[in-house]
Amino acid sequence: MTITWQLFGEIILIVFALVLFVLGVFTAYFGSGKSRIAGISLLLAGLVVGLVYIIYRHMNNPGYFTNVILIPGLAYIGGAIIGAIVAFLLFLLVIMKT
Repeated sequence: MTITWQLFGEIILIVFALVLFVLGVFTAYFGSGKSRIAGISLLLAGLVVGLVYIIYRHMNNPGYFTNVILIPGLAYIGGAIIGAIVAFLLFLLVIMKT
């Protein structure tokens, strides 16, 4: 499968919604007063964007999100994490030996 601009945009939209949700949770939990309200609004915005995207995509092509976005995305992220861990361990090995 080749990466298309549509897939690129969809991944950006999904990550945007996920980050808004996570940052909203942290801001609402650790904030106070106005920052707590801002956190709740970020959380809700992330939920709305994510749910609207998933509902829209599911109505157009059921299974698209899982087969085209989620599974390859997890594979890319998993590969990046494994590569980063191996590089970090190699870095630690070199630093410890010198």
